[in-house]
Amino acid sequence: MEAGIRATSPERIRILASNYDCGDQAYIDGLAAMADSRKRGWWEQYRGNLPQGLLDVAELEWFATRLRTLQTVHVPGLLQLSGYARAIFDSALPPLPKSEIELRVAQRMQRQQVLERETPVEYVAYVHEWALHMQFGGRRTTREQLQYLCEMSEQENIDVRVLTVDVGAFPGAGHAVLYANGAVPQLDTVQLDSAHGGEFTHAEAQLSKYRAHMDWWHAKSLDPKASQDLIHSIARQL
Repeated sequence: MEAGIRATSPERIRILASNYDCGDQAYIDGLAAMADSRKRGWWEQYRGNLPQGLLDVAELEWFATRLRTLQTVHVPGLLQLSGYARAIFDSALPPLPKSEIELRVAQRMQRQQVLERETPVEYVAYVHEWALHMQFGGRRTTREQLQYLCEMSEQENIDVRVLTVDVGAFPGAGHAVLYANGAVPQLDTVQLDSAHGGEFTHAEAQLSKYRAHMDWWHAKSLDPKASQDLIHSIARQL
């Protein structure tokens, strides 16, 4: 049940909570709401064809109430165009088969529906300035990607902030982080990117560390308007 292999029901969740003497009603309600999802998630269509970690990320984003990400090398996945995403997957070692690259691109594009569904998730993306200069797919693809990034940042639920190079050293250098807020703090999850796939952590001590990283980036990065101006400026130079 914990691994998501065997389905459960809200009623069973409440029985287990009672047996475990859990009195946190908000936490119980949050767990029950997740178990009350009767439909198979859209990501299930990729089961057996893509790594489990990619499916887990899609499910994590779907049930989150708020998403915050730190990106130091490329534009956040939920804001990528297909050509840009394809260039990233095409750079993997060992090389991925073309069929799997296309599956990964399609799945990444479908993940973006959390930003545009009837109740879109709140999304805050902190992007390092150097990530805006990385030409995944070449100059034209990068220029189109940066223009799209600015367009998406104008949506009410999307907040894009750039950390400029003159800030210098920063916490979390060298890796990407996704912080997903659950219905209650106990359901918060951090996902870290690695060469072998996504890694997930739920421990409060680690969550606290990554919240501190997010707060630092928020304080040091440009505000949304200044970030848009910088992105437009870089795009015009391509």
